[in-house]
Amino acid sequence: MRNVFLANGTAMDRKIIHLDMDCFYAAIEVRDHPELAGKPVGVGGARHRRGVLTTCNYEARKYGVRSAMPTFEALQKCPHLIVMPTRFDVYRRESARIRNILYKFTSIVEPLSLDEAFLDLSAQEGEPVAVAKVIREMIRQQTGLTASAGIAPNKMLAKIASDWRKPNGQFEIKPEDVPAFMENLPVHRLWGIGQKTAKRLAGSGIQTCRQLQAYPRLQLYSWFGKFGLELFQLCRGIDERPVEPDRHRKSLSNERTFVHNLTSPAQCEGKLPELFEDLMQDLAKHDGKTKVRGVMVKIRFADFTRTTVERADLPLALESFRLLLHEGLQRKTLPVRLLGVGVRLDEPDESTDTQLEFDLA
Repeated sequence: MRNVFLANGTAMDRKIIHLDMDCFYAAIEVRDHPELAGKPVGVGGARHRRGVLTTCNYEARKYGVRSAMPTFEALQKCPHLIVMPTRFDVYRRESARIRNILYKFTSIVEPLSLDEAFLDLSAQEGEPVAVAKVIREMIRQQTGLTASAGIAPNKMLAKIASDWRKPNGQFEIKPEDVPAFMENLPVHRLWGIGQKTAKRLAGSGIQTCRQLQAYPRLQLYSWFGKFGLELFQLCRGIDERPVEPDRHRKSLSNERTFVHNLTSPAQCEGKLPELFEDLMQDLAKHDGKTKVRGVMVKIRFADFTRTTVERADLPLALESFRLLLHEGLQRKTLPVRLLGVGVRLDEPDESTDTQLEFDLA
């Protein structure tokens, strides 16, 4: 598809939607337990088991509670916080229902997690704003859950826009509005900028994209290397990354972080069958369109160091992951905090792909 670019390099005929479910896990728990409505709710591990919150609802966030916060700290901030255990089988089921809705509008869907995804509607007739409204309403009717959406000419802006009207809202950044929108946008909202980079920029008096735009490519390259060249584009609202459908993934993996560290090879090996089963279920969703070209095991030790063991000459079998596990465990004599199993994938054959057509103008 030919892109038509504005003066600032923004592709004006790309129509990207970023769909983000509102407090997905917590919203499911409130939906399934109506007595929780209006109360602060978190989802995650228990306080006495070194638990961490996976997510929390907006009622909890009013008290400063947030995702990835240790449960004991969350309860200090909000003593009446209700912490529900995770039910990933339910979350995966609801995520699959939502994804089926998305595929009714386009086959170009890039899932980022169970609760968010990008859609590329560039080849579709009609306004993406109308499509986003229909998608959100279908999700609400079929699941009882709400979603927010961002509509923009590229992925970075669509993701930023989806946060603008949360919860249960949507916001569009039109191509012609990109330059003005970027001027006062905080640099920490740009793709790829974490806390350290944001702090480094702030130390140079750079807090907004307009301030960052004042620096030439060479200066940004001297500061950040290759990423500096990307920043030169991103701070102007330019993001040429394509929406990559799930079938284009180069790898697939499942991992678990454990409440208590695993202290022996036998304990680690005992976790493999469940991880392997989940991986095989995920692979089955690819309908044979991809081929496995390697298997891997990922280990995170108690000191948070990580190692990955990967082989291309082993079959896709539980025994292969056992061999890789024991090889990885020999690299460090520490308890294990996280285990993951995964595969490398070949590029799929797209000769039979079709693009669904919808006209909601």
